[in-house]
Amino acid sequence: MAAASAILTHMKAWAYSDHGKSNVAMKFHPSFPVPELKADQVLIKVVAAAINPIDYYKIAGSYNDSDALFPIVPGYDVAGWVIKVGSEAKKFKEGDEVYGIVEAKDVGSLAEYTTVQENGLDHKPPNLTFAEAASLPLAIETAYGALQKLHLSAGQSILVLGGGGGVGTLAVQIAKHVFGASKVAATVSTGKLELMRKLGVDLPIDYTKENFEDLPEKFDAVFDAVGETNKAFKALKEGGKVVTIVPPGVSSAMLFILSSPDGSMLQKLRPYLENGKVVPVLDPKSPFPFSHTIQAFSYLQTRRPAGKIVIYPISQHL
Repeated sequence: MAAASAILTHMKAWAYSDHGKSNVAMKFHPSFPVPELKADQVLIKVVAAAINPIDYYKIAGSYNDSDALFPIVPGYDVAGWVIKVGSEAKKFKEGDEVYGIVEAKDVGSLAEYTTVQENGLDHKPPNLTFAEAASLPLAIETAYGALQKLHLSAGQSILVLGGGGGVGTLAVQIAKHVFGASKVAATVSTGKLELMRKLGVDLPIDYTKENFEDLPEKFDAVFDAVGETNKAFKALKEGGKVVTIVPPGVSSAMLFILSSPDGSMLQKLRPYLENGKVVPVLDPKSPFPFSHTIQAFSYLQTRRPAGKIVIYPISQHL
């Protein structure tokens, strides 16, 4: 395997060379350069990747990419095999099944190979498929980090705004099983009510029929995954807290943005993933084959998916 990795020079990848809509800007490259391995990185043969709203925002130019050089391969979430280890990387060995987050400045996960900082990865839970594992890192680290910022404690109640999305489906589970929330409520569209019940949500709220801010019940905390921070304060008990993951938020709410990949978070959550208390949620249309990446982006941008959109398989199994 090491000898094979030493001669890798080119790979298949999706990339964009200018900003614009993903279905226009994204192009398939049959011979894209394999990224150079740095000392604290591992080279991964990518089996599966997930896409997130930040990916199409970056393609559109909504984020400052002044330090990026075109063409850019998007994609943060990755799952695959380690095929080469940098000289300073100690946690993983060749052949390990791993998952995690690719740094923004590096070649993204929508490629056959990518390099990842060792501290952005963890060993893939053996009970998860590569597609399931790829669906998790960015969303689960965001959910966990935002709940930590709330200082949610056992016995408290929480309302998750946008419970059916990639982050929301994990936030409702982590609030209940990791932080010990006594009651979890979540806003979703009609078609996702049953999904919320399956994930253990005590009070699914159909936002097409009810305004959560008008309900008599109030909560110790609100997790805003959709950008309704102003309304969120109307659902709080006195002394309650609001965290949002949608910038800019409002000054009286806490804003949480995952600043860098943190493989230690994945390690902390691994027991809950291995025992099935926290489960990955893939949209029923997932996974999309690598050749249908543009269609996957188009579907993600409808904002209708339940859970995550995954691209699989990208490389064939070893």
